[in-house]
Amino acid sequence: MNIIKNRYLYFLISLLVIIPGIVFMTLHWTSTGEGPLALGIDFKGGSLLEVQFAGTRPTFDEIKSLYAQLSTADAPLGDPIIQPVGTDSYSIRSKQMSDVTKGKMIAEMESKFGAVTVLNFSSVSAAIGAEVTRAAVFAILMAALAIVFYIWWAFRGVDHPVRYGTAAIIAMFHDVFVVLGVEAMLGYLLHWEADALFLTALLTVIGFSVHDTIVVFDRIRENANIYRRIDFETMVNHSVVQTLDRSINTQLTVMLTLFALVLFGGDTIRHFVIILLVGIFSGTYSSIFNASPILVVWEKQEWKNWFKRKEAEMTS
Repeated sequence: MNIIKNRYLYFLISLLVIIPGIVFMTLHWTSTGEGPLALGIDFKGGSLLEVQFAGTRPTFDEIKSLYAQLSTADAPLGDPIIQPVGTDSYSIRSKQMSDVTKGKMIAEMESKFGAVTVLNFSSVSAAIGAEVTRAAVFAILMAALAIVFYIWWAFRGVDHPVRYGTAAIIAMFHDVFVVLGVEAMLGYLLHWEADALFLTALLTVIGFSVHDTIVVFDRIRENANIYRRIDFETMVNHSVVQTLDRSINTQLTVMLTLFALVLFGGDTIRHFVIILLVGIFSGTYSSIFNASPILVVWEKQEWKNWFKRKEAEMTS
């Protein structure tokens, strides 16, 4: 089984998967001006109100009309984002709401729609949201830097250990872009927002991605000392094939569990689980079809021949 042979096909597939996500991130940025993703209150500040109605659940327009009624110039609530939870509840995100306004909101809901139960209420200021955003970016960058140094140290016994760390980071950022792209699609089409759970899922995906890549690289390191006389590409392909069953079986077990949670885990964790499912699938793909082929391209310095091939084809 020659997996490495079709490396440029795998790179093309990755590019075709990432491009739609970039398109949706651009669409969200140009349409809202708030950035590439629909951020939740954990990042941009605001209030989350989850309410359960004893009677018939009101329509979206009735809820939005109520928010517009209680919005003032000093405390604007903006256009709330409403998501149904189950058959009798709503999750409503708006600009920051004070406790006084929240009390008025509940009183108005009860007067118009009957008994109301507050399931959850949380409020985050814009300053705290900006701090969380900075901390999230810093955490991802620090994780990437730590991974490079760890792999460089762990693979110091082989030639060019920095290449292994760099290839793992490139594969990791492939998974990050896939996850961000899917999140942009969900935000644009379904109005889902990236919150603290999304950040947790993203960091978990980074861990899974690098973990699976290191397993493949470790086999390459072992085989590099055993098969010294064979071609580097052949040795890398042999190592990938040796770890293929292990990688697929391990990740498939996790993905089946997550798929069950998507179907039966409830609305509150569905967003989190879907992001995990997408990220782990992407991590399995990138560790097999991206990370190791990058090592081969780098070892052979194939970029030197890309344009020469085109010139040869044109002259012929």
